[in-house]
Amino acid sequence: MAESTHSPRRNVEVPEGLWIRCVRCGAMVYRRILEEELHVCPECDYHYRIDARTRLAQLNDPGTFEEFLPDLESSDPLEFTDRISYRERLAKTKQETGETEAIVVGKGFIKGRPLIMGVMNPNFIMGSMGAVVGEKVSAATERAMNESLPLLMVTCSGGARMMEGMVSLAQMAKTSAAVAKFDDAGGLYIVVMTDPTTAGVAASFAFLGDVTLAEPGALIGFAGPRVIANTIKATLPEGFQRAEFMLEHGFVDRIVHRRDLRSEIARIIDYCNK
Repeated sequence: MAESTHSPRRNVEVPEGLWIRCVRCGAMVYRRILEEELHVCPECDYHYRIDARTRLAQLNDPGTFEEFLPDLESSDPLEFTDRISYRERLAKTKQETGETEAIVVGKGFIKGRPLIMGVMNPNFIMGSMGAVVGEKVSAATERAMNESLPLLMVTCSGGARMMEGMVSLAQMAKTSAAVAKFDDAGGLYIVVMTDPTTAGVAASFAFLGDVTLAEPGALIGFAGPRVIANTIKATLPEGFQRAEFMLEHGFVDRIVHRRDLRSEIARIIDYCNK
């Protein structure tokens, strides 16, 4: 038998992380394409959670964002410990995320429109609100009022941070009071709710916007659907607490695709400045 002249087949190694399987539709998506699509699946439009810095880069005109209060860090008022101490959890999270807290606040420009903004980070203890988050939200609101600029909050949170107990719950009243003062001064407050916006954040500054936008499919509400179902022992409506359900029932004003957020925010600012 003649010897084969074909070269043996070689396995081609694909670098790890080049492809991502969409958690909703299962499609294999090239990571670079996903990033170009603003971390939205090109097959099914699933909006992935993104960190605060990625969101800021997507929203702001290049090189215009100026952060303030970057060095505020949480203390440990209760000396809280579960699996690990709160101090250890904070240190680990800071190292993993490169952030000091679950929100970044500053002044930016969206299509040339100046505004004060706060963007929450789901990667920092699930965007939970403790004393520092409450202080940053309140400080951003006060600065927007002092500079007569619109205020934008991009919310993404699992709620109040249980490791800070009553201190974290007090931030609900603190942030709500700050927004009320801003409203009395005639300020424009825009909220963009992303997945998830729940519990203490939803029950305070997230639901106080003059205009409330939401990303498609975002979970929005106080208690999660599983908690509610287990509590009242009832079957909940399809898509309960998703952005589309909340729009239908009047809790949000508009659902906006991530690629359209910059244009929509700029349009709202222009309309309210007439």
